[in-house]
Amino acid sequence: MSSNPEPAASTTFKLAGTSALATLLAALAMLGPFSIDTYLPAFPAIQSTLHASAIEVQQTLTAYMLAFAVMILWHGALSDAFGRRNIILVSLAVFAVASFGCASAHSIHYLWGFRILQGVSAGAGVVVGRAIIRDMYAGAPAERLLSLVTMIFSIAPAIAPILGGWIVTFSGWRTIFLLLFGYTVVLLWVCYKRLPESLPVEKRQPFSAEFLWQSYKMVFKSPLFHLKAGTIAFNFAGLFLYVSAAPVFITQHLKLGPDQFGWQFVPSVGGIFFGALTANRLAGKITVWRQVNTGFYFLIGASLFNFIYHAFLPAMLPWSVITLFFYTFGMSLVAPGATLLVLDLFPTIRGIVASCQSFSVTVLGAIVAGVVAPILDHSVLMLALGQLFFACAGMTTWYMSRAYARMLSGKKNAWESIE
Repeated sequence: MSSNPEPAASTTFKLAGTSALATLLAALAMLGPFSIDTYLPAFPAIQSTLHASAIEVQQTLTAYMLAFAVMILWHGALSDAFGRRNIILVSLAVFAVASFGCASAHSIHYLWGFRILQGVSAGAGVVVGRAIIRDMYAGAPAERLLSLVTMIFSIAPAIAPILGGWIVTFSGWRTIFLLLFGYTVVLLWVCYKRLPESLPVEKRQPFSAEFLWQSYKMVFKSPLFHLKAGTIAFNFAGLFLYVSAAPVFITQHLKLGPDQFGWQFVPSVGGIFFGALTANRLAGKITVWRQVNTGFYFLIGASLFNFIYHAFLPAMLPWSVITLFFYTFGMSLVAPGATLLVLDLFPTIRGIVASCQSFSVTVLGAIVAGVVAPILDHSVLMLALGQLFFACAGMTTWYMSRAYARMLSGKKNAWESIE
């Protein structure tokens, strides 16, 4: 793990300030939650307009997530070979076309197709954004910037379902995708004007089948990668279970309307924001291990309280949603340090590593959305149990990664002493 000094390409952002970089990268990352959370309140309207079944509408989310997961493996590799800026610009152009296509869809099958196209392009901002941060910063500064991006990014999951509910109530579901189209066009223009290249040509990797095969094989054969990336993926799955079940959880269990999704999403995003703010303040003051351990106190405590409450009492505001604040608070304490540890496993191919890490999160999210949530959303107790399971799985992979790293370190020291 090198200190990785900032390349000359980062000068533009240094002049503009760290906040400018964080804001732009957060705006790119927002495409994901805007693509998912904004249209959740529109499920009944889409079902009615396109004469589709409930499961067919649910599959528009699954189609997006699967396409997102497959393509996210390639965003990092492409950016390692062709530069960060070029991949972001092309992806934004594709996403704009896909959003306009979703707004124009006249059947559920066309909507599936354009949602797949959205999924193919939406992940570039998240993956390449992380690589840009690690290109330019190391250690505590990188952790602070990553948490700052998370703080700004957290606005999207908070306002997206509320905005979607208002649009469905006062306009129509197609307007949601037209707004996505407009947002993407503006973002494309800003990135074209302001986003510099953080990866110099001399540091780029060849885009060849052999190199990619060896790189992906090296990452996916690493037990440490799976353990550390699994920590992030399982924690997120505990939140995404409730995101995927939101149409049922809000309207059937809590008896709220399509314009009241904020009851679930505001506590969730509040926890993300304040957790990221706390992580930002703690960066460099305590070790990553201690910060992550603190995060798991909140994750396990919140999900355990959620399960115990619903084991004895019915779904009710605010108790059924307040635990989401503490869960996401803990999740945001864990994520920055754990993410940087994943990226530093293979410093020369950080784009590919970022892709693989995001792939693990997205694949598990797609499984949660397409399989787990439909199985569990009939019962608030089962949803709570599912979240507790994912939190425990995340904690388990974290401690296993630490034990495995110590074992490798011990073997290395033993071998060096023999030599």
